[in-house]
Amino acid sequence: MKPNVKIIDCTIRDGGLVNNWDFTVEFVQDLYNGLNDAGVEYMEIGYKNSPALLKATEPNPWRFLDDDFLKQIIEKKKTKLSALVDIGRVDPNDILPREESILDMIRVACYVREVDKGLELVQMFHDLGYETSLNIMALSSVPEQQLIEAFDMVRESPVDVVYIVDSFGSLDPKDIEHQVNKFQALIPNKQLGIHTHNNLQLAFANTLTAMRNGVVYLDSSLYGMGRAAGNCHTELLVGYIKKTTYEIKPLLKVIEERMLNMRETWEWGYIIPYMISGILNEHPRVAMAYRNSAERDQFVQFYDQVTTPESTPSPTSK
Repeated sequence: MKPNVKIIDCTIRDGGLVNNWDFTVEFVQDLYNGLNDAGVEYMEIGYKNSPALLKATEPNPWRFLDDDFLKQIIEKKKTKLSALVDIGRVDPNDILPREESILDMIRVACYVREVDKGLELVQMFHDLGYETSLNIMALSSVPEQQLIEAFDMVRESPVDVVYIVDSFGSLDPKDIEHQVNKFQALIPNKQLGIHTHNNLQLAFANTLTAMRNGVVYLDSSLYGMGRAAGNCHTELLVGYIKKTTYEIKPLLKVIEERMLNMRETWEWGYIIPYMISGILNEHPRVAMAYRNSAERDQFVQFYDQVTTPESTPSPTSK
């Protein structure tokens, strides 16, 4: 086991994709305190995107983080706070210098074709004093040459951590080992992170594989709460990794008292349509829409829909 690993719990940020970030302040406070008592190093408390750029009509404190609000509700302890931003969705004027903010790390999510824009944001956050990461999404569908070209820029940037992101939950441990080795060869001067989804019941195995191959930053969410099939479970990592600062009981308490009821209201985790999208290396958005339809449990029908090519008119048809 690697004693230098760091867990980033993404329950609020990634789990918010399940329930439109409908978390009470009391839940977020209990989660933060539980993660701190469990020894988890970071809590990603939401998105730092700007409401004006997304034309938001209703306030959403976890989707549009406000430093003043966070300072009022969070009594900062040892566990650090992180936030995620998307390319084109954050106004630089909304970002305070780190010494004026409750946030410690800002992570930039982008596709490989946008790495140059992502690194511009990384530079800005770095200059403001934040720890930074670059999370390259949909890695399983990125052509290798495109990744090599992107990493020529990443190597020269100040980014602290570069993430291997299995957005579609379609990778297996062998794939993860290959990606880690490739990242280490292309950007040997950067620390690596791993973000997994559980479409194929491999999020935990993939995270352990990454850790055993030198990845330091491990993303997870409590009770696996994350978009569609969810993420690697925080309680699994805390219980499995032999690190003297980790203690699983505070996490079990939050799950028992807070998250069992959530699971009755909102759906996430290993479910057949999400498994199918993972096998096909496809974004789960189609499966998510299907789960909101009247046919949600007609799995054969869903499989036929996503695997049957659309019929095309013959050259003689009118």
